[in-house]
Amino acid sequence: MGRARQTFERRQLGLTLRRLREQAGYSQRTAAEAIGKARSRLAQLEDGEGTPPSDTLESLLALYEVDEQQRETTLALATSARKRQKRRAYVDTLPDAYQRFADLEASATEISAFEPSIVPGLLQSPSYLRSVISAWEGILPDFTLEEIEQRVDYRLHRQTRTLNSENSARIRVVLTEHALRDLSNDPALRNEQVKHVLSLTEKHDNLTVHVLPVGVPANPACGGGFTLFGFGDHGDSVAFSSVLYGPSVYLDGDEDTRVLSVLFERMCELALPPEESRTFLEDTLKEV
Repeated sequence: MGRARQTFERRQLGLTLRRLREQAGYSQRTAAEAIGKARSRLAQLEDGEGTPPSDTLESLLALYEVDEQQRETTLALATSARKRQKRRAYVDTLPDAYQRFADLEASATEISAFEPSIVPGLLQSPSYLRSVISAWEGILPDFTLEEIEQRVDYRLHRQTRTLNSENSARIRVVLTEHALRDLSNDPALRNEQVKHVLSLTEKHDNLTVHVLPVGVPANPACGGGFTLFGFGDHGDSVAFSSVLYGPSVYLDGDEDTRVLSVLFERMCELALPPEESRTFLEDTLKEV
């Protein structure tokens, strides 16, 4: 079977199969041999360049010893990948959508992120991250302290996985002054967060941070955040539209991702350049 055109659904399925294989401890070659397939074919599937027949997929899931929920979710992804349907957006309503977002993030070669009133996820310090998650206690049903810690641990793992990815993705983030000013009533938390951002920019040459000052006129993105994933020669760009609550929403049409790409460049133009942004953050630490 030849290579099929990569679609967002096939990419999501392929990344899921790759993660399940790696969690099971198999190399591509070993997994392919175990189910009687060529390694090149498994590589195509994991790259989102095809959808496996039902028997092949069942063999892989059995080999990886996935639990029932993972099995059902992966089969549902495969069903979606086989459909040819016109749509404006892809809405991920399956369980563990956060895991598929992380897979997409870790596989990207370029990440551009903007949030209007919160520190973007890849820049969040441990205490800031915990405060953001804990704020949902009493709102989400059955939101226990154990679950809070699990979410914190997962987010920290996701940051490490992406920032230290073998892809060495180019990461650009626009951080708003507004997000930092919201922490003015907790100087210790604000300072930890600012120091964390400064430390990340020192440690990772592939990370660029722009600070968007309060009061910048004609901000076209003040109403919402987004993340744009680029994949170089390995597929079309994908945009994630931030939502306060509800299923994950992705845009993968050329027209939509092109608009958001231009929008992000505009945000970088409105924000301070990297060196001035660093000075701004350092000056923030001097504030009482």
